[in-house]
Amino acid sequence: MRFLYTFNVDRPSELIKLLLYKSQLLNYISVLDSNNKSNYNSLPADYINYDLIAGVDALEVLNFDSYSFNALQNFHDKHKDWLFGYLSYDLKNEVEQLTSNNDDGIKADSLSFFIPKYVLLLKGNTLEVKSYESKADCQQFLDCQQLDWKDISNVVQLKPRVSKEKYLEKIGVIKKHIQRGDIYELNYCQEFFSEQVILNPQHVFLQLNKNSKTPFASFLKLNDLNVMCASPERFIKKSGNKIISQPIKGTRKRGKDLNEDNVLRNELVESEKEISENVMIVDLVRNDLSITASKASVKVEELCGIYTFKKVHQMISTISSKVDDKKNFSQILKSVFPMGSMTGVPKLRAMELIEQLEEFKRGIFSGAIGYITPQGDFDFNVVIRTILYNATTKYLSVAVGGAITIKSDANEEYEECLVKVRPIFEVLNFQFDEK
Repeated sequence: MRFLYTFNVDRPSELIKLLLYKSQLLNYISVLDSNNKSNYNSLPADYINYDLIAGVDALEVLNFDSYSFNALQNFHDKHKDWLFGYLSYDLKNEVEQLTSNNDDGIKADSLSFFIPKYVLLLKGNTLEVKSYESKADCQQFLDCQQLDWKDISNVVQLKPRVSKEKYLEKIGVIKKHIQRGDIYELNYCQEFFSEQVILNPQHVFLQLNKNSKTPFASFLKLNDLNVMCASPERFIKKSGNKIISQPIKGTRKRGKDLNEDNVLRNELVESEKEISENVMIVDLVRNDLSITASKASVKVEELCGIYTFKKVHQMISTISSKVDDKKNFSQILKSVFPMGSMTGVPKLRAMELIEQLEEFKRGIFSGAIGYITPQGDFDFNVVIRTILYNATTKYLSVAVGGAITIKSDANEEYEECLVKVRPIFEVLNFQFDEK
């Protein structure tokens, strides 16, 4: 049984710096940063629970590449403790008869979770720490000398896995599949990568988080694997018997001034293409949630809401359901995985085509990072707007994509990808010449 200690934090914004500073000497840490509600004009209901949640240091670790959902449930049943980690996109191979044979530079397990030594829950100036240690030991962990963050200039030369010309050709192939009735929508992604990279992941995440200010940002370090994520999107959350999923489909960049910003936002509000994409994914999510839902409990709480973040405007919908107490958390996760916003409609055929058309293994990208409580509640983001880095192989990967429908213009889809990935390019000091 963990002890619960409460601390007053004078400068809450400094806590993430402290954790990242300490993480340089740890093998396992997960920091989930909501970037404070005050940074947003508005947010969907139930979007933010805490300002920051973290699992620090590892007491036990679970890594799996087969029968992963069962292994995760058994691990949780045994320990009844907090778990932090990720679900990779390639768990699709355990949900359906699929494979993943594309280039894999990151080489991550399908699933990895750890039981943390410390659980930190920050809301306002109040920090709760859950630990098996004494309050004095927790206080000692939180105490730190003056932080010495060196101003490291990270310059990373990224290479596109596919050329713009090839990207445009593949959008044409996808639209032919749509015309034939194979699919209605497909989320096609491309990778930018670099090899032999020397990086300070903690410093890069601080810059990315400052540059993006998103509500589902996360820094995850699992031995040599580092994930620097600036996601605006929740995948799925369970609180008691209520489930919510909040897919994003529809993006516009922020304007240079207020007038341009309003024009771009209104473009998104009125875009038939973006609304069509969003509605299709909402229908898919409704179907996924119905698998474990109590009768007549699936509801669309908000359809195509428009929300503004530091770098982009987004179209977000909220779907909820109620689940029977007999359904365990792994059954719920498996029934909805992977998230529809990163696959397409119908999901199975879209995933088959994704494997054929994409030229990299997604792995953690378009998977989910989050936590599971001792009671089996959970909250997971969608791993997008993310840098993946293997510190041993020195391979760095940045992937980005978008939903392709019959109304998609290939050049516009390519430009939208660059809008999404630009904050990452800025942090890596990478000047991309799309020619």
